[in-house]
Amino acid sequence: MKKRHLPLAILATAALGLSACSAGSSGSSGDGETLNVWIMQGTNAESEDFFERAGEAFTERTGATLNVEMVQWADAHDRFVTAIAGGTTPDVAETGSTWTAEFAESGALAPIGDYVSEAGLDGKLVEGLLEPGKLDDTLYGMPWYAGVRSMVYRTDLFDAAGIAVPTSWDEFRDAALALKESNPEIIPFPVAGDAENLTYPWVWGNGGEVATQSGDTWTSGLDSKEARDGIQFYTDLALKDGASTTGATTWKETDILDNFAQGKVGMAMMGSWTPSAILEKNPELEGKIGSFAIPGPEGGYSPSMLGGSHLSMFESSENKDLAWEFIDLMTTGDFAAEWATQSGYFPGETSALEATVADADEITQAFADQMVDAGAYLPVTPRFGAVQAKKTTNTMIQSILSGEKTVEQATADAASEMTSILNEK
Repeated sequence: MKKRHLPLAILATAALGLSACSAGSSGSSGDGETLNVWIMQGTNAESEDFFERAGEAFTERTGATLNVEMVQWADAHDRFVTAIAGGTTPDVAETGSTWTAEFAESGALAPIGDYVSEAGLDGKLVEGLLEPGKLDDTLYGMPWYAGVRSMVYRTDLFDAAGIAVPTSWDEFRDAALALKESNPEIIPFPVAGDAENLTYPWVWGNGGEVATQSGDTWTSGLDSKEARDGIQFYTDLALKDGASTTGATTWKETDILDNFAQGKVGMAMMGSWTPSAILEKNPELEGKIGSFAIPGPEGGYSPSMLGGSHLSMFESSENKDLAWEFIDLMTTGDFAAEWATQSGYFPGETSALEATVADADEITQAFADQMVDAGAYLPVTPRFGAVQAKKTTNTMIQSILSGEKTVEQATADAASEMTSILNEK
């Protein structure tokens, strides 16, 4: 896995101008046509109003009608697979960044590199989203939005206990122990067993790799000494230091969010989109939340998973120029900025972002720092979606937290399974 340093920042404010068309758009004749689009539900609470206005702008721009269907994330992958097999795919769809290569390999997606070049966007898209959108150096997924995970914490609890923001792993453990001592009724730092993206920073931060490629062969690095030591530190926070709870063995990231919002958690690894969600659930935490980038073992930052979505064009689309017009409208200019602002994610176009880093609020700045200095992406291969479907990493962590396996046993089993899946033909 090659880690990337990414110049990103979320827009603190954004407003649509009189025209929602992005610069460089030439328009496409779509009079009387309908463009069918699938979008994942839940990312943006204001999506209904957003797409109503986007549809109006799209019609003004092209003459075509926009038909957006919202799809649940939990059902999306299977629905895509079924639609691809049955030839019932939409014209354009939001595809998770770890799915795009898989769908491209199946032949379902159309290459969009020429469209990107003709729009003058070469070199202007976020690399950490651009690379997962490729298969064999051909671009199939247009970067739309991204999020990164850092640490979110209760500033009031830290201040009351005299805890400084940690800058190394030892300091992080000390902070968790201090929270445990000063606030025994809370969970200092939940170690979630069903949240694979919270595991990888401890692997990468300690110099390990999730998987690497040599020629046509992939090899998991979860059983390397570096990865094992990082995973040992992470799980020991629960097993030896008592910073977590046994209940967290089955927690997903949404469980961490809910418990943090309920005032039951002192600090947690969470996404850049979660602070606003916390305050929406519990407005009483206003002014009591802070964030900091995930510290490295001896300082610096531990890389964190950059996840997000592409907009992808399907080969089945009968008007690919029209499909590109929608993709361009959504991923560049005002609509891209507004989506980022509403959802709490980071846009996939760099030009609209770099100028806003300095204006980001304190909480957002920590996530921006994480992205700039330590954003990373998972192995770019069509098979990694199968690894996630198998829950290889989650099973590894849960087996350690439950006491079923040692770190050595669990990482060996996980690495073997991951390597086998990644090399399946």
